[in-house]
Amino acid sequence: QVQLVESGGGLVQPGGSLRLSCAASGSIFSLNAMDWYRQAPGKQRELVATIISSGITNYADSVKGRFTISRESAKNTVYLQMNSLKPEDTAVYYCHFRPLLGKDYWGQGTQVTVSS
Repeated sequence: QVQLVESGGGLVQPGGSLRLSCAASGSIFSLNAMDWYRQAPGKQRELVATIISSGITNYADSVKGRFTISRESAKNTVYLQMNSLKPEDTAVYYCHFRPLLGKDYWGQGTQVTVSS
């Protein structure tokens, strides 16, 4: 049974940085893409960043230039480096793995709070 384990969330002041990590506890064959989503209180879950198998990345307009998604394919691990954080970035962040075949996987979520 594959599980995604997230880490790196916490409380940070505006303008600060955090790095989220998400690692699969088991083997996932042929990952097609890896994503980070977030969900703020009272809002729908939104896609923040994606990295596909070729290494191409895509970002929500609200985080472009501030967030960077990266991966270590051999470790089935994805990262989200978040810089210049704003209060509106406060949310629970979820990682999402999309294998080429079979079901996809979600992390349990990690809280990011940006506040002074």
